[in-house]
Amino acid sequence: MGSDNTIITNNIRKLRFFADEMTQQELADKTGVTRQTIMAIENGKYFPSLELAFRIANIFKVALSEVFSYNADNDPVLKKINQTKTSAK
Repeated sequence: MGSDNTIITNNIRKLRFFADEMTQQELADKTGVTRQTIMAIENGKYFPSLELAFRIANIFKVALSEVFSYNADNDPVLKKINQTKTSAK
């Protein structure tokens, strides 16, 4: 899904598989976006709006956290803030 330094990952492909092998096009149709958008989200090339993220979770009838995961350890903004706090002590 992404390299080890990925900030946001997703389980969309797995969720589609367990939803009777739903295609990217079927998910796109249900969420009102293009297949290319779904493909880009799955591949970590594009992060959906919060609205679209909730819509995807709703389609699969799961919590948002079951679709998307956030790794704060890999967030460069938080790393920079934490380094600034540490060096200020």
